[in-house]
Amino acid sequence: MNRFLNSRFSAGQVDMVLLLLRIGIGAMMLVHGWPKFQTLLAGGEIQFPGVMGMSPALSLGLAVFAEFLCSILLIFGLATRLASIPLIITMVVAVFIIHANDPFANQELGLHYLLTYLALLILGGGKYSLDAVLTRKNGSR
Repeated sequence: MNRFLNSRFSAGQVDMVLLLLRIGIGAMMLVHGWPKFQTLLAGGEIQFPGVMGMSPALSLGLAVFAEFLCSILLIFGLATRLASIPLIITMVVAVFIIHANDPFANQELGLHYLLTYLALLILGGGKYSLDAVLTRKNGSR
């Protein structure tokens, strides 16, 4: 029973959780980013909300940058902290502007993403990331 109540974790356990978190949240957000990316490439009329005075095309482009490109960066753990910033901004806009008047059930998923991206911003990519590989290479010089 004490094993389940223990709140201490080894560095290896934390790094493994960060790996799973990055890959999982990155892959799940790609499901949202991929259709937006295809819409952007299609070149037709863009049906996307313009946010904060931006055109629908610019709003869509920024969403694609965050949800598609930054999610790929998260999966590989490359510039993890930097990649999490556009995703945090996108989720803040989605939850508190686009879905501001929706019931909590429609905001909940965006809040889950937001909290996960905040954790990755604070904790970084962990040992099993390209960030760690690049840091080791640059630190050994």
